[in-house]
Amino acid sequence: MTSPTSRRHPQAGTDRYSSDVLAGGPPRRPARREVPAEPGLVVEDVETGWCGAVVRVEKTGGMHVVALEDRRGCVRSFPLGPGFWLDGEPVRLVPPRGPGAPTRPTRTASGSVAVHDARAQVARRSRIWVEGRHDAELVEKVWGDDLRIEGVVVEPLDGIDDLAAEVARFQPGPGRRLGVLVDHLVDGSKEARIAREALQGSRFASHVLVVGHPYVDVWQAVRPQRLGWERWPTIPRGESWKHGILRELGWPHASQAGVALGWKRILGTVRTYADLEPALLGRVEELIDFVTAEPEG
Repeated sequence: MTSPTSRRHPQAGTDRYSSDVLAGGPPRRPARREVPAEPGLVVEDVETGWCGAVVRVEKTGGMHVVALEDRRGCVRSFPLGPGFWLDGEPVRLVPPRGPGAPTRPTRTASGSVAVHDARAQVARRSRIWVEGRHDAELVEKVWGDDLRIEGVVVEPLDGIDDLAAEVARFQPGPGRRLGVLVDHLVDGSKEARIAREALQGSRFASHVLVVGHPYVDVWQAVRPQRLGWERWPTIPRGESWKHGILRELGWPHASQAGVALGWKRILGTVRTYADLEPALLGRVEELIDFVTAEPEG
């Protein structure tokens, strides 16, 4: 099944990068409940960890099953009923309301207009770099459809300590732009100094855009309400932030495997741009527009 792609339509006269599209705050999370398996609903199967969007509900072998499509376009079916995570809580999936076959979503996870059955574009020479794998997975989860139709590849850097050298190796230029998303890009931070020094006096500077969000870790760009919190807990200095967060959640955190599983569960609560903070939303949109603004050389 071809994954839906998107068409980006910015509105004239609007600030696409800084406004809070969710002003007023997210809705309160309801208690454990039954949820109709409507097309496009993203859930996670508790037993297997499979996370995907509902594409259909059907009856087979005397029982109702729900088919979930993951971000790679793979589809698996699961018995309809309990055993699913939605927004960080257990839910029971029930048949969708109303007659007729499920319809495909009209919007992508980023809010762009969905363009169904379009093929992914050949990759541009331009690139978007992010600091690590978790950043890349979060960007893919929300903007993946946009990136495929635009032909934009996102690559993790494993940190920005060698940013100047990496930029020089990439050799940005006309039709070969580079956008970089940096964690904790605030005044006085180490990251701000590295980003500034990487472009100072560089002949590549006009073809590179470095932007960032204020969070120490990209996990914080997920709205804490998705995990049942009003705000992210404060972790004592000297303690690993990720380990501290998982400890607060009561999830395994003693090993790297525990951290990886914790992130998978957090990522599973993200369905659309509405689950992310505006400080990240604007920066990613800005980078996509920057690397697609020039025709390929």
